[in-house]
Amino acid sequence: MPADPRAVLAMALEAAVTGDEDIIDAAFTEDVVGWSPNLFVTSRDELAAELADRDEALSNVVFSLDALDVIGDKAIAEWRVEADHTGPLSFDDVVMEATGRHVTLAGATFAEFRGEQICAFRHYFDDAAIIEQMILAD
Repeated sequence: MPADPRAVLAMALEAAVTGDEDIIDAAFTEDVVGWSPNLFVTSRDELAAELADRDEALSNVVFSLDALDVIGDKAIAEWRVEADHTGPLSFDDVVMEATGRHVTLAGATFAEFRGEQICAFRHYFDDAAIIEQMILAD
């Protein structure tokens, strides 16, 4: 695993999309604390379990890193995920059946480092934007 925080955060974000457990183990401290609009974890094991518990709702997933800056022991990234909605997607108790639509989610991540690993992160994005893209007519 690279020691450069830029490379670590870039790989960690990609692992969040792909669920690559090897990268998760290398990029995050055992006691990592993380938050997003639909996630809260207090350990690397919880994070790995959440990422492994993804459904097959999206396919043809493409991750893009738009900007990444490091200031001291903090890193900030702007990113986009594009995918096709090809399977049922659950939001709390609501299930949205596949629409076949291409959707884009943009967000920002703030990560704090302890040594060469991420010990805390916050993802900011509007998950309602994906729902809007799935239900609005072209």
